[in-house]
Amino acid sequence: MPKSAKRRREKAADFSKAKLKLGKGKQTPSNAIDTSFKARSIALPSQSITVEKDDNAPITRRKLSFDDLLAHLKHHNPGTRKDTIFGFRELLDAHWELIDSSLPVLINATVRIIGDEDASVRKALLSFYSWLIPRIPKEDIAPHAPMIMLFTTSAQTHIFPEIRIDAVRFLNIFLEYFPEIIVSGWNSAYNSHGSRVLEGYLGVLSAGTITGNDEGPPVATSTASVMLTPGSKLVVLQSLSRFIQAATQFGSTVSNSDKAWFLSPSFTTAEAYITFDALLRPRPSPTKTWLPEMDPESDEFSVSSSLATETGNLLSQLQELSDSIIVMQKLFVWLPRFIPTLVSVFLDCAPAVFSPSGSLPETEMELVSAIVSITRTLYGTIIQDSAPVLSSIEELSAILGYMSPFFPFYPNGRRDVKIEQVFQDLNLTYCDLTSRLILTSRRESTPRQATTSRSKKGRQLGNEALQADRVHDYVIQILRGQVSSSQLVRPLTPAAYNSLLPTIWSLINYSGRNPEYLERSADVLQATVENAVKTGSKSALKRSTFNFVARLVLLDTDAHYCGAFRLGKSVEADKALEEWLTQLPQVLWELGASNPSTSEAIILFLLRLLQRRSRLVYEKTLVSLRTRFAPYFHITHPARGAIPGPFVKLSSPSTLRRRVLDVAILLCAFDPSSPALREAVDNALVETEEYEYWAHLKAHHISILIVDR
Repeated sequence: MPKSAKRRREKAADFSKAKLKLGKGKQTPSNAIDTSFKARSIALPSQSITVEKDDNAPITRRKLSFDDLLAHLKHHNPGTRKDTIFGFRELLDAHWELIDSSLPVLINATVRIIGDEDASVRKALLSFYSWLIPRIPKEDIAPHAPMIMLFTTSAQTHIFPEIRIDAVRFLNIFLEYFPEIIVSGWNSAYNSHGSRVLEGYLGVLSAGTITGNDEGPPVATSTASVMLTPGSKLVVLQSLSRFIQAATQFGSTVSNSDKAWFLSPSFTTAEAYITFDALLRPRPSPTKTWLPEMDPESDEFSVSSSLATETGNLLSQLQELSDSIIVMQKLFVWLPRFIPTLVSVFLDCAPAVFSPSGSLPETEMELVSAIVSITRTLYGTIIQDSAPVLSSIEELSAILGYMSPFFPFYPNGRRDVKIEQVFQDLNLTYCDLTSRLILTSRRESTPRQATTSRSKKGRQLGNEALQADRVHDYVIQILRGQVSSSQLVRPLTPAAYNSLLPTIWSLINYSGRNPEYLERSADVLQATVENAVKTGSKSALKRSTFNFVARLVLLDTDAHYCGAFRLGKSVEADKALEEWLTQLPQVLWELGASNPSTSEAIILFLLRLLQRRSRLVYEKTLVSLRTRFAPYFHITHPARGAIPGPFVKLSSPSTLRRRVLDVAILLCAFDPSSPALREAVDNALVETEEYEYWAHLKAHHISILIVDR
């Protein structure tokens, strides 16, 4: 069959030569190789032959100088930037003298990568700052604080949550070494470091911010939709707790130095409380040798200068109190923003942490601890340092209501010292907040009656009574060291004991007529005194227990005291107080010269007690004190003969030695017919500088009874 015309044309096309048309050049073969190329200039600034390098400049193992590292810090490769940070540490570790001239450049370059998008670079910078910041004096880092805070607060509001969390980690480093710079202006309306940091915390926690003015409910921020993991929440809440503690510390000096602040409302005026609080604090006095007559040519009057010093201290403390009140009032603006987040996180974590069965989740436990710590710092400071408003009292009552079903807090499962310490701190914090609420409720009973409905007030009083009952049982248990099969009570430390004092005071300062509550108040007082008696003389807890019980005893002797607590309401408590009082000479003997501050506090207490004629000072007690106080000066041993007492070990001349002699002459003056103590002092002062002073006291012992040194 003949081939078709189409097949013939296709076969002929393979061997035909195409004719060139007008205007077209020669076509490139289909199998031709394109050999054309294009070249661009390559810039190598670090390898340029035009740059002269200093051969004597310190370099790293990779032959990079400080300037080379600065250039590499801007490299597009994250690995190069990370290696550059390690290079800075290597170079500075070997040549620390570079920091003097290179610190501004180094800070300016490294703070810019606080918000780096690569996690390994941020981690390397965190490690580098943890190593570098402690080695730089605070006064050298302060000029760079605006630059540091600018990039840190910017990273707090970054679009990526992981960068915001790392920014909080950077803040932890800064809060540890220069917290006053970080928290500066936290309570100001203008755009300060502290206010921007606080807003950053709120944004990370999705707590919202207030727009327009400081009134009204919080408005959600742009990051409110981001859900944080428990670990990330823990990082933010722990950092927030440090920030608030630092902010309130620098804003309230009274709250940090005064451990007996809870006694202040029981005095007629703030000045009266400050004067009472100074009774057991040694006053500076001139160390001149006593003379029977004054030098007529001398123009020095120690009494007037002492009074001027006391007046200046009083005015200073009153000014600190006023400043503290102003600062604490600023917290009321921030409280509504924190509460919903804190309550939400606590309710999420509490069932798992306080479950009677199952393993203890460590992250959730630390979250609960951070929330409780923040609550204590916020509300504890407000209630302590200022006149709290009703909303703060109600908010604290609501938060404690969420915690009450789980109190007392005890760990389940494995036993660990760290875990047991955390739970003890939780218990002490709950007791502290409850006591502050009780004390404030008593102080603010009239306003609350006027502004609270009857049903709501009844519920609040019922909740407070239930909380007080649970706290009472726990306090008795921890003071007496009672241990059960399922619960473990850790020994009290001085810090834990001091945090428990407001709770003890709220329980013993009961002003009602309920016989059951009166009995419970006496039980707490008795347990407190018994704990002070059994605490060893050289124990770290001895000073704290003595200071508290001594103030309780002296309260009755102060004319400006107006509280409900009084001695003599319980026979058992009075017996415990008598045992504690007559034990003090033994404590002085055991202390010797090892702890002069505690010895001086005890001597001052005995001096005030005898001068003010406390109701505990009756004949039986005086006889016991004189008998036990004599060996402190001198002992006549049947076999060894005369032995000097611990008094001679005190440094001479000293104010403490003279105050001891003041107490001795007062004890002798109450019963001049008892020579044992007087003879012991005479034997101890032979050939000493205080002998003439003691002779003067013996000659004028009647007038000494009314002298307040």
